[in-house]
Formats: sequence, structure tokens, C-alpha cells
Amino acid sequence: MLKVNKIEYIDGYKLLLRFDDGVVKLIDFEKLLDGEIYEPIKDIKIFKKVKLDCGTVSWENGADFAPEFLYKKGKRCQKNQHHLL
Repeated sequence: MLKVNKIEYIDGYKLLLRFDDGVVKLIDFEKLLDGEIYEPIKDIKIFKKVKLDCGTVSWENGADFAPEFLYKKGKRCQKNQHHLL
């Protein structure tokens, strides 16, 4: 099972995620925040309070995303492109 083991906020609704297989992906959540559970996260102040929980990203209101979904949606980053590498 794939897990996220590090999160870094970039800007806007973008997060950089490092997965347990060593791959780092940049994900823009702006278009992914659809539905009632994600409505509060559209407030950038709340979005920035993202945390790592049980191998994925989550927020205090219980919203989260499956790591496999994030892996598919993310854009792979090149070495030395961001701090997580």
C-alpha cells in the first residue's frame, strides 16, 4: 500500500508530497476540492493546515485523499527541484 511520508506546502493549493517509494510529486488541489467535505478547505488559511495522517494528507475537518489517487494526480518532480528531495 502506497503512503505519503512528507508534505511541503508550496503556494496556492499546491503541495509537494514524498511517497514511501521515494517519488516526489507536485499536486495542485484547487480543482480537486469538490464536495461538501472539501468546502472549508477552499479557505487557503485552512488548506495550509494540512497534516500527515496515517500515510496521507488530511485536514482537521476529516477531509483527506487516498495516497493512490494523489500519486496518479501528481506531477513527478525532478531531482533538486524542491526541498523534499
